[in-house]
Amino acid sequence: MIKYLELQRINASFEPELSAALLRVLHSGWYLYGEATERFEQEFAHFCGTPHCIGTGNGLDALTLILLAYRELGVMHEGDEVIVPANTYIAVMLSVLRAGLKPVLCEPSPDTCNIDTDRAAALITPHTRAIVPVHLYGRLADMQDVHHLAARHGLKVIEDAAQAHGAIYEKRLPGKENQPLRAGNLSDAAAFSFYPAKNLGALGDGGAVTTHDAALATIVRSIANYGSTEKYVHRYQGVNSRLDELQATALSVKLSRLDRDNARRREIARLYQENIHWESTALRSIINAGDINESNVFHVFPVFSPRRDELQRHLAAHDIQTQVHYPIPPHRQEALKQEYGIQQLPITERIHNEELSLPISPLLTNEEVGQIIDCINAFG
Repeated sequence: MIKYLELQRINASFEPELSAALLRVLHSGWYLYGEATERFEQEFAHFCGTPHCIGTGNGLDALTLILLAYRELGVMHEGDEVIVPANTYIAVMLSVLRAGLKPVLCEPSPDTCNIDTDRAAALITPHTRAIVPVHLYGRLADMQDVHHLAARHGLKVIEDAAQAHGAIYEKRLPGKENQPLRAGNLSDAAAFSFYPAKNLGALGDGGAVTTHDAALATIVRSIANYGSTEKYVHRYQGVNSRLDELQATALSVKLSRLDRDNARRREIARLYQENIHWESTALRSIINAGDINESNVFHVFPVFSPRRDELQRHLAAHDIQTQVHYPIPPHRQEALKQEYGIQQLPITERIHNEELSLPISPLLTNEEVGQIIDCINAFG
């Protein structure tokens, strides 16, 4: 069996360092807001290139906390609109709703599956306050276009970088022309998830906010700790969303290898791109040779087929696991159907109906990748 992602195998590859680090925390008796969390926040901020990183309980909370902090700063108010991609995980929409704001669903580019700024421009109203580009599948959105659009309309740019840990943007952004920038440093603020299956995954839930905005960072940290500015002093109506010491320790260990693991994912992506028989199998790809660079960390390698379910069964019959990201688009989910169910979003719906994710763990061997490719090419 070639599993889609084998977490036990991944974690074992960090031994014995991982277990030794976790045992040090276990024996320390300090499990929240300690040295391990502070160290990881500093390491991850430095890695992303931002002065501020705030650990959170998960990625959904990270995005929600950014929006809540902007409300406390008076940048956004209840009912204001936030443009989000229509073809992403529902957590993006839920974060906007949890902050008392209105998600406005934008169709993606069919060539990249990332947000289409021309379509986003048509959705802007006097109530629009922000745009949330999601770096879907680990591929950075076109942040130059996003920033140009945001600058014209005075919008905040908030990255959902939950799938893009370590991705490097090759173009230059306004005011940051002198150096390439990583995900998390391409916007006013960014949200990360450290769900175990991510490129940088914890041993449970975890997340982070990165930003250059000191005022925003202070409020995010406070809201995440019951709205407290000091012990038993609560300025905001906060929540409990904290990255614990054990998760921070595991993330510090794994961060040291992230760039190397991402490079291996790109090697696997190139093998897929060059060796799958795209025409004879009638599969569609959004990846070409020019797309395999540091701006894509391949959290997912997607292929698209109107016979997606048949292809998935064919691979499963040959002991190859795959996943679908994601089978039901958010506007067709029961949770959002009342507000968005009547919308016609044909590009989004085609993506959700046809997408299949191939295994792309950095620990896959070339032999295993070859087996996957051969099995796909035999699909007819």
